[in-house]
Amino acid sequence: MEGRVLIHTPRGRDAAVVQKVLAGRDLVALVCESAEEMLTNLDEGAATAILTEESLLQVPEMPLSAWLTAQPSWSDFPFIVLASRDANGRSRRALALLQKLGNVFVLERPVHSETLARAADAAVRARRRQYATRLNLQQLQDTRAEVERLNGALEERIVSRTRELAGANDRLMAEIAERERAQAALIQVQKMEAIGRLTGGIAHDFNNLLHVVNMNLDMVSRVAKDDKVLGIAARAKGAVGRGAKLTGQLLSFARNQSLLPRLTDVNALLEGLRELVAVSVGPSVNVELQLADEPVWAVLDANQLEMAVLNLAVNARDAMPGGGALTICASVAHMASSADGRDAGHGDDPVGALLKPGPYVAVSVVDTGAGIPPHLLTKVFDPFFTTKPVGSGTGLGLSQVYGFAQQSGGIATVRSEEGRGTVVEMRFPASNDRVQAGASNAAIPTPDVAAERQRVLVIEDDAEVRRAIVDSLTMLGYAVSEAAGGASGLAALGAAPQDLLIVDYAMPGMNGAEVIARAREQAGDIPVILATGYADMAEVGRVLGTQSILIKPFDISTLATAVSKALQPALVAPTEHS
Repeated sequence: MEGRVLIHTPRGRDAAVVQKVLAGRDLVALVCESAEEMLTNLDEGAATAILTEESLLQVPEMPLSAWLTAQPSWSDFPFIVLASRDANGRSRRALALLQKLGNVFVLERPVHSETLARAADAAVRARRRQYATRLNLQQLQDTRAEVERLNGALEERIVSRTRELAGANDRLMAEIAERERAQAALIQVQKMEAIGRLTGGIAHDFNNLLHVVNMNLDMVSRVAKDDKVLGIAARAKGAVGRGAKLTGQLLSFARNQSLLPRLTDVNALLEGLRELVAVSVGPSVNVELQLADEPVWAVLDANQLEMAVLNLAVNARDAMPGGGALTICASVAHMASSADGRDAGHGDDPVGALLKPGPYVAVSVVDTGAGIPPHLLTKVFDPFFTTKPVGSGTGLGLSQVYGFAQQSGGIATVRSEEGRGTVVEMRFPASNDRVQAGASNAAIPTPDVAAERQRVLVIEDDAEVRRAIVDSLTMLGYAVSEAAGGASGLAALGAAPQDLLIVDYAMPGMNGAEVIARAREQAGDIPVILATGYADMAEVGRVLGTQSILIKPFDISTLATAVSKALQPALVAPTEHS
């Protein structure tokens, strides 16, 4: 349809003649009887239109102008106008119409058929080139649309890939940060372990020195008659006691093994910690103790409890950089089960649901610091969790408190509100054994003339400590021999039978537990006392239990009691609880 040639020559036989000429050129010709029909066919599509000048004047100007204006950018429709020969006689309107048509061939009549045919061919070819341009433009537009679509898809893929890479990078950075945090925590733990080893070694040696001083002061007190000398010795022994307490705390900090549970008066322990806590938290924090009216007893490791309270006190101090109040409380809480399983005496206490019924010693540390955000409360007992900067803490303090409470048969809890402070509470099963303990202490026999027939072998690597123990036992009337190490001690045991061994734990070559095991293989079930200030109590407990252990520094009375008890086990009730 777009290849048609429209013919609008309404006068005479012009239309038939033109149609005949075009038929010889294989051009499809369509005769339009009216101007309106021609305009309609122009809308449908054509290659060119052949009009006479007089028929052009009959075409409505407005529709024709609108059609010409509405042509797309690629279209410049060709017209062939058969004009009269006399150009001077052409009207202004005819000239204006020819100008408006634009792409127009004007052929003056009479027109040779060949000229008309060639003009029609040229117009059709020009129109076909326009159609080709239209096709090219359409293809270009389609290509542009496809490129835009591909660009859009590519951009989406780039955005998606960028998002994936960003996510992978975020995960990588998080892993790197976590690894750095773990490495920093590991370095801190290694540093603390190194500090602990150094502290433990120094404290152990210092403890031996205190032991020598203490036993010699005790011997001075026993042989001196002058009241002035006795007073000096008593004051010196008091200083030794304070030093022994300090080294005990240092040793407790340094070791990470199981400790020794003993029947402990918690009131007395906390009262003894008052000065150390006050020094640890500084003058800007007011320390107050609220203790129970009567002694409260529990079977626990006193050193571990001291370290737990000190840890909590230091944490409280850090939570109160501008100062505040620190309260350490001790009381007895009775957990009685009710029908619904809750604590009947403490219906609003969630701890009651976690403990078995019975009396418990509650030790709490209360501060007036900034408090803990709610989302962190569930994490405070996690190992290595800390809100302090790297290097300022291991994140193990509260986890050690929690583990210690659980190992002691109790529980540790924390309550806090931002801006109103924190309460950390430990509960331990209360003990009723204090009456029996007092009775058994009174029943411990003292050495008599029979001691002269008892042979005691002292195995101790420190010469001064060994000499102090040997002199004390000699003063008590025992037949004493000595050895400077595990191998020489076993040799002495093989050379002469012994009634009792007193063995140090930390010795070169073989430790005390190994010496005891070898001695019992060699001499049967010989009584043994382990004298130590620094021992792996889990290993010792497997070898000889916790009934025959002397914690350095000890005095002559404690030594005499332990030796008499070990040599007459059937007559003495145990005083310690493992």
